[in-house]
Formats: sequence, C-alpha cells, structure tokens
Amino acid sequence: MRLQKFLADCGVASRRKSEKLISSGRVKVNGKTVTKMGFKINPKIDSVCVDNKNITPEGRKVYILLHKPKGYITTVREQFNRKKVVDLVDVPYRIFPVGRLDYNTSGLLILTNDGELTYKLTHPKFEVPKVYIARIKGIPDRKDLDNFKRGLKIENYVTAPAGIKILKKFGNDCLVEITIKEGKNRQVRKMCNAIGHPVLELKRIKIGKIGIGNLEVGNWRYLTGQEIEYISRL
Repeated sequence: MRLQKFLADCGVASRRKSEKLISSGRVKVNGKTVTKMGFKINPKIDSVCVDNKNITPEGRKVYILLHKPKGYITTVREQFNRKKVVDLVDVPYRIFPVGRLDYNTSGLLILTNDGELTYKLTHPKFEVPKVYIARIKGIPDRKDLDNFKRGLKIENYVTAPAGIKILKKFGNDCLVEITIKEGKNRQVRKMCNAIGHPVLELKRIKIGKIGIGNLEVGNWRYLTGQEIEYISRL
C-alpha cells in the first residue's frame, strides 16, 4: 500500500495533505524518514510514525456534516491560536476536514477519517459540484455572468466552467448562487473579484447531492447511510 494512502486510511489527513507530511520529512517507516512519493509499505508488518507518534488504522470510519460558522479555520493544526472546526465536533476519533472553507466563509463542511471518501470529494476528476450562496457588491451584467460561466483567468490558472445566477437584488448589492466543480484556495472569492463584484458574505450550502438543510450554525450531524452510499458510488 502506498504510504500516503495508508496515512489517509488511518485518519491522519487527506491523501493530498498526507503527501505534504511525507515530503516535509515528518513521516518515518521502521524508524527511517521517508520523503519519496509512492513509497510502499506493508501495513501488517511495517511501523509508521508521524511526528514520532505511532500510526495505526482506525477501527471505525466516521462521517460528519458540520455547519461551519465564520471565524473558524479548517486546518487541524493552528499556530496562531485561532478557533478550529474540529473543536466543534465532539467524537472520540481523529477526524479532518474534507477540503476547506476559508476563515470568513460559513456553511457545509464534511469531516471524516476516511481518506478514500476525501479523495472522491476533492479530486477534480470526480467533478463533484459545490454550491454557494454569496452576497456580492454591485449587480453583475450579462457579460460578467457569461465570463464567470465560461471560466476566468485567476493568477496562474483558468477556472473550469462554473454556474452563477442572480437570486435577489438589494439596491447596490445582490444575492447569487454559484456552483463550481473545483476547490482551489478562495476560488469563489477570487472569481467574484475577477468580474469586479467582490464577495460580502459567503456560505456553502451543498456538496454534490448532500445539502446543509436546516442544520443550525455551529451544529453537526452524522451523514446518513444514503449520503455515504452516494459518495461511495462516485
């Protein structure tokens, strides 16, 4: 088994973040630091440590849906003493967020210790849509909307085609629904900036067929069997 998959399956981090742990020299196999991607281990006989802590497979997979409040970060480690989303969920398992929502964004966030599920929900090849409700400055015209839908040049990449529609107008602001199939850092905010209508408020309401429903801010629930089955079929 590849080392990064083993770490993800053990609930250490997602597969991508596990690769970063390996490349930064924080992972040891049988007492020796491993930094090579694709390094394979035998989970039955090899000893794996992260930051000198022994890692063993989790016995139970956990799947949680959280309504993330603003003012929380989605990283497991925090050096500036900011509040973390994992602190909102009281379960006796080591879990990590699937993807991310930035500090000032609220809404649907899935947390788990299942690296394979995380991979399916975050890798672009699966094209899982993420739906956001945003209050943006100004009212975009038809050209702005068409450019948004076709894809926008942001920094060193062009975004994939996305969805956007105006839901309601408030004088000089408006409420829009945005759908993307990527998950780059602060992508929705950067896309809105690119068309000249910066985000004032942002909330994610749906990932694929999984919606936030009436779950109140700061509360969480376990994913249903039907929701887990939907992800497993991706």
